[in-house]
Amino acid sequence: MDSRLSALEDWLRARFPRDTFTLRTASEDASFRRYLRAAFADGRTYVAMDAPPGKEDCAPFVRVARLLRAAGVNAPEVIAQDLAQGFLLLTDLGDRTYLHALKSENAGNAAELFRDATDALLRWQLATRKGELPRYDETLLRREMNLFPEWYLQKHARTALSPGEKEALESAFRILVQSALAQPTVYVHRDYMPRNLMVCEPNPGVLDFQDAVEGPITYDMVCLMRDAFISWDEERVLDWTVRYWEKAKKARLPVDEDFAEFWRAFEWMGLQRHLKVLGIFARLTYRDGKPKYLADTPRFINYALSVSKRYRDLGPLARLLDKLDPA
Repeated sequence: MDSRLSALEDWLRARFPRDTFTLRTASEDASFRRYLRAAFADGRTYVAMDAPPGKEDCAPFVRVARLLRAAGVNAPEVIAQDLAQGFLLLTDLGDRTYLHALKSENAGNAAELFRDATDALLRWQLATRKGELPRYDETLLRREMNLFPEWYLQKHARTALSPGEKEALESAFRILVQSALAQPTVYVHRDYMPRNLMVCEPNPGVLDFQDAVEGPITYDMVCLMRDAFISWDEERVLDWTVRYWEKAKKARLPVDEDFAEFWRAFEWMGLQRHLKVLGIFARLTYRDGKPKYLADTPRFINYALSVSKRYRDLGPLARLLDKLDPA
């Protein structure tokens, strides 16, 4: 990584030959990307992305940043790019995430922050144009869910499923895929959660969007409500989701006219994501040597168990999850 840091500094110096600057870590994520804040002597700051070619591709980030900004969403502007080296220079949206703000202020600001996040999400969805982004198809949905048996069950829980349990899991996968594919499609960020939203002006700033697709309309809202790192009681989740649904209907987005049907699709979309994330967090631990994420798996087991217990069709999955974690 030192050689990449040196190459990044050289790239920045070539762009700013008369300026002095310092680089410090801005953030890291679960991928191979890292972000550094370049602070200049005159007070300017930018964020430099280092995405090693062969492991990461900057092109989707550049394309989705353009789509977000065209939709009126506060995504960073790409000031300079070198896709061959894997470097981007971005406008700086600050260092105060929604997650930090919500935790540090005891969630007293939650209603205001989520109102802004919901409004930005509506603008993003309303900007949808067919063919701009990859489709969130059955292959991708299943590939994501298969991370759960491969990495969480086998590697982490060290559980071998019986034939009946395998069929129960496959039945749940079929139900979740059918529900997802039956939904109207819009632009989907895929990680629209407090850790990737910045408190700034205009609010929010939106980050980590390079995996965006065209997919189910409930997906980003369930990301926002049932997050990896902070949880809300069901009454609040229901209230905030109803408010989103009402605004979406008023904006003529293709949400279901019956909120009960929308809510079921929302819950089942969330369950698909929760199974995926359980697999991803286990893979980060056992393959990538990043064990800190595994501490948040009980939150996702709880999400998945709560949803699967509420629907008769998902009862066999609930029994499987109960067996994994009786507590």
